[in-house]
Amino acid sequence: MNLLEKIVEDKREEINQLKESLTLEYMKSSASIRRAPPDFCEALRSVPMGLIAEIKRKSPSAGDIRPDLRPDLLAAQYEEGGAQAISLLVDKKYFGGQESDFVMVREAVNIPILYKEFVLDPWQIWHAASIGASAVLLIAAALPDDTLRELLECAEKAGLTPLVEVHTEDEMARAAAAGATCIGINNRDLTTFEVSLETTFRLSDQAPEGCMLISESGIRSAEDISRLHAAGVRGVLVGEYLVRQEDVGRAIRDLMGEIWASS
Repeated sequence: MNLLEKIVEDKREEINQLKESLTLEYMKSSASIRRAPPDFCEALRSVPMGLIAEIKRKSPSAGDIRPDLRPDLLAAQYEEGGAQAISLLVDKKYFGGQESDFVMVREAVNIPILYKEFVLDPWQIWHAASIGASAVLLIAAALPDDTLRELLECAEKAGLTPLVEVHTEDEMARAAAAGATCIGINNRDLTTFEVSLETTFRLSDQAPEGCMLISESGIRSAEDISRLHAAGVRGVLVGEYLVRQEDVGRAIRDLMGEIWASS
């Protein structure tokens, strides 16, 4: 069993426990009374290359990154620095996230937030909608085709943008066949956790025409941004690199300033 399979196994058990105390009907009701969140793809398209700045305390590959971080303060720094959206890890066991972090960040910023979680069940999508998410991550490697389609439809019903994450040619084909219009290419292999931007360059030509294409992981320089933009990428998700910075605003300017200035 690889790490992704172990995470999925643990997540199924966690979801089953949560559903005992908070029903799907309750999640839907809570979502129905929330104000509509800002549009995820619209925000990314507002600049030549959209930045999704990620918040996480730790990860299985990096260990502790910033265990004492204040999610609301970091989110405010991201927004002030010009980020178009925020990605927030909700998983607690492997990434140190929690629902209260999401609620805190939603109150602190006005830009879209991606509910980054190992989503396996419609309950999680309605949970994301109920706490103010604009988008939800769907990892193709963790989902059979029928479940991927079901969750895509559920996300649309909940008013969320489904970001379908792929990292192989087969997963890109599956995402396209399922009708995904917002696709993230993860440069981190989810079985070995090795990272290479070449994954994006290899898969970008296979993305469905007109889709919002996002590159995730391993992005650390303005040169990386320029190369990805030339390959047709229109958004980047940057996590560990930004979380570790003392001057977040400067790090964002160094990373994105050149491409943003081209608009």
